[in-house]
Amino acid sequence: MGENNTRASSLRHGEIVHFHLVDLSDLIEARMKNGSPAIGIIGGSGLYQMEEVRDATAHKIDTPFGAPSDALIGGKVSGRQVYFLARHGRGHRLLPHELNHRANIYALRSLNVRWIISVTAVGSLQEKYAPRDVLLPSQFYDRTSLRSDHTFFGKGIAAHISFAEPISTKLRDIIAESARSVGVTVHNGGTYVNMDGPAFSTRAESELNRRNGFDVIGMTNLPEAKLAREAEIALATMAMITDYDCWKVEEEPVSAQTVIGHLMANAKTASKVLVDVIPRLPMEPNWPEHSALDSALVTERKLWPATTVKKLKPILRRFL
Repeated sequence: MGENNTRASSLRHGEIVHFHLVDLSDLIEARMKNGSPAIGIIGGSGLYQMEEVRDATAHKIDTPFGAPSDALIGGKVSGRQVYFLARHGRGHRLLPHELNHRANIYALRSLNVRWIISVTAVGSLQEKYAPRDVLLPSQFYDRTSLRSDHTFFGKGIAAHISFAEPISTKLRDIIAESARSVGVTVHNGGTYVNMDGPAFSTRAESELNRRNGFDVIGMTNLPEAKLAREAEIALATMAMITDYDCWKVEEEPVSAQTVIGHLMANAKTASKVLVDVIPRLPMEPNWPEHSALDSALVTERKLWPATTVKKLKPILRRFL
């Protein structure tokens, strides 16, 4: 990578490196050739980094889709390369509809991330899921409205990923085993309904979601799952329950103040589980999600526009 395009300055836990868009092809090649596939952690408020991270470095990456939510904090946990991304930016500066999910997933893939654990706050829609429990969704229901922002493809290359099973089952099961082993109350499986936000649900909406059999509700996770599948990354979600939405009339309706205390406790829980999960992950990316594009790409290779190929190089590299 050229020295003229890389700048460094101090960071409390290590060095901050700025990777500009023009440097991405060099960065991708270096990450693919040197070192094992990495693990990504997308965290909500309170989970920006873990104490167990060694040799932390902050990577500020520009992507063809714009800037990610924040710098990615890279380092080693149990000898594995891990990158953390604060979904809403450190200090929680971005609303759900302001998140650039494409830039977030693209930046992680450009650093050779092949597994993502997405940690996210949710409301419970069922009595059996209490605040501070962890639910590992197996399904999603989409009530968002930004479909064009939830795909990398278009501009001459069409792809339709298989999404019947939107979560990596193997990764979800590993997380469930780790959560149980460290004493966390975990529910393995369930449906996450994704709403736009940023306002919380009305009581009528909450009751409808309950009657439809959904388990938890959130504002951010479905786009991450769709884009991770397109990027051939295995993703699973730790849905950290903070409240009962507003359907439970004997409880105070959900508010930002209600959520904060649970968020901080949930961040500690997530860190404890992640420390156990990371060394359990395989070294080679050979799960079904890692070849998702084999059955998804529709446009003939000879018709792919060069500009789109260049833009999607981290995702399409093995087809080039």
